[in-house]
Amino acid sequence: MSIRNILQEFHFNKKPKTIGRPSTIQQVLEQLDGIIDRSIATNDRTGYFAYLYRRVTAEILKEVQLGNFEDNERMEIFDVAFANYYLDAYNAHTNHTEIGLAWDYVFNSKTESLTILQHLLLGVNVHINLDLALTATTVMKDTQISLIESDFMKVNAILGAMVNEMQDRLSKVSPLLFVLDVLGKNTDEKIINFSLEKAREFSWAHANLLWGMGSNHQISAIKEMDRAVLQLGMFIKDPKSKFIGYALNFIAMFEENQVGKVISKLRKDS
Repeated sequence: MSIRNILQEFHFNKKPKTIGRPSTIQQVLEQLDGIIDRSIATNDRTGYFAYLYRRVTAEILKEVQLGNFEDNERMEIFDVAFANYYLDAYNAHTNHTEIGLAWDYVFNSKTESLTILQHLLLGVNVHINLDLALTATTVMKDTQISLIESDFMKVNAILGAMVNEMQDRLSKVSPLLFVLDVLGKNTDEKIINFSLEKAREFSWAHANLLWGMGSNHQISAIKEMDRAVLQLGMFIKDPKSKFIGYALNFIAMFEENQVGKVISKLRKDS
């Protein structure tokens, strides 16, 4: 069994009804726009991560057009493959077909009154910790994975910069987010570091691990990675500190809760 078939089997048992998987970054942007528009229309918090990821994808497209990657043609293929992990999971969830544990946890959390930051980080956690490693493995399956390391790290850096920028913008829709700094000694940063910094540290290692495995081992390894990423998502959603949990609940009470208004304010001057 090829790794592509393994990963398709991992994500869902049957193909969802979709408008077709994108094959260019521009098509990815169009599909993300559709998710954002539907999220605004239905007040679906899924739109928070979709908006952040749309920003990231647009930035990667700009870097490709400027020729700033070592292999820009390969990077477009990489970015489309990376996006399709999220789009496939979204479409499978929408069409009620089976997906991995970590993405299922993210989508099933969309109705919960978490902070906007938590909703963003739930998606970031899965997409970096799991999808990014899987993407490198599939794109580089017929050649040395080390050839993409520099561009892989550049994608990581772009995503990290976008998350940091988004955190700065959150004050527009989450006026009490600073409480985490005051009460938790930069606990908001700790939450981000737990899901992002460690992800950036381990995603490349996970990619190399999977790339070097045989097909039989890949199946179990991917499922184990999925379970590990699920545990990280549970931490983001419900930090071990009850004190911080109370603070997050308090912050969420004073946030803007209309998805359209949140995204509009996040977009302003961007």
